[in-house]
Amino acid sequence: RYLMYGDISTKAAHMLGQPEVLDFFAKLVQRVSPKSYQQALLEVQVSQKFLENFCGDQVRFLARSFAVPGNHVGQMSNGYRWPFGPVAIITPFNFPLEIPLLQLMGALYMGNKPVLKVDSKVSIVMEQMIRLLHECGLPAEDVDFINSDGITMNKLLLEANPKMTLFTGSSRVAEKLAADLQGRIKLEDAGFDWKILGPDVQEV
Repeated sequence: RYLMYGDISTKAAHMLGQPEVLDFFAKLVQRVSPKSYQQALLEVQVSQKFLENFCGDQVRFLARSFAVPGNHVGQMSNGYRWPFGPVAIITPFNFPLEIPLLQLMGALYMGNKPVLKVDSKVSIVMEQMIRLLHECGLPAEDVDFINSDGITMNKLLLEANPKMTLFTGSSRVAEKLAADLQGRIKLEDAGFDWKILGPDVQEV
């Protein structure tokens, strides 16, 4: 499967690099989020470069184990990486392609079975990306993609009990999920991306 995902990444990176596909996703990002064409284009290009980085045999090296010699003869520590199994990914509106794609592919590369929820206002972008990934060889059963409100997703998490959840969003929701999931969560919350608007802002 490592090689399969390397092949999927190769094909998806190639497709995202095609001018008409690049333009399609940039304009789709613009339709659902307040970004200039250049900002949206850069988001697609970053996503394409990420996929390029994991072409071929690169996925396999993510699962690399390690060994560290101890301070006595014959002593050694060994580390092995294993998938969590069933996991959940919840992503926000501000990067409708880049954040969910990078987090989803990272989970898949390492052998997990993710359910992905993108903010419903922008989820059409990732829906189209998943269709592209299917075209590139992604097995349909490898990803569950859900459109729902927060209450429904919270109920799903409590009933499905994933081994790990990755949440990017507000600190208020992050605190609730951390309590509900009893710590089985990784958080990227309450970030800021300050922008200074100059007198030529109308021309952007």
